[in-house]
Amino acid sequence: MSGGDLVVGLSDGVLSVTFNRPDQHNAMTSAMYEGIHEACERADTDGDVAVLVLRGAGGRAFISGTDIAQFDGFSGADGVEYERRIQRVVDRLEDVTVPTVAAVDGWCLGGGLVLAAVCDLRVATSSSRFGMPIARTLGNCLSMNNHSVLVSRLGSARTLDLLLRARPLGAVEAYDTGFVAEVCDDGELDEALAGVVATLRANAPLTMWAAKQAVARLRRALLPDGDDLVDRAFGSDDFARAVRSFETGEETTWTGR
Repeated sequence: MSGGDLVVGLSDGVLSVTFNRPDQHNAMTSAMYEGIHEACERADTDGDVAVLVLRGAGGRAFISGTDIAQFDGFSGADGVEYERRIQRVVDRLEDVTVPTVAAVDGWCLGGGLVLAAVCDLRVATSSSRFGMPIARTLGNCLSMNNHSVLVSRLGSARTLDLLLRARPLGAVEAYDTGFVAEVCDDGELDEALAGVVATLRANAPLTMWAAKQAVARLRRALLPDGDDLVDRAFGSDDFARAVRSFETGEETTWTGR
């Protein structure tokens, strides 16, 4: 995918993947997730690519999550299959041989938070916000793999805070935790990103690759199965009602069933 909802372009050694649905706060479609996988393949086969950058169009969001319309009529089994498709993309992004950078300007939520987290580095504007608000929006859950990504980058306590209270992290707070590598003023993301990219391009490729792989292997070494968690949450009445409420604008009432 090289245009439309996902714009992929190569310039000066940087393969940029831009999420291009600004009117929907760059909510992700299945085709967009597949486009990320294709971009990762290109990054590993095109010798001109030195860095892979993910960013959002419009200045209001990196990614606001998966487009909720895609969850209409989901069962628990559908949820398990959906999370397996997401894991394929997340793991592929984690395994890209060149350094990966998430350039965040605005909201970074849901699946967008996982994609940003699995990148090697994150650069953000000062007004950016990072969150996983599903406890008050959809009532579903993350896969075990995605829980692992967040815990490995944020720690278990902060991951639980994000998930249980559905409270977003501001850019400065995210920087203080080490999650964000660099914070810049609004309007200065391109300049900050250029500095990070220049540093990465000057460093030894094999050293960076080995570090990336070591961290990825440590994260995955003790990854347990969690399909039962996904099946119960996605197959719940709460989730089905929340998806319908999103479409109608009605408030969701949680029952725990």
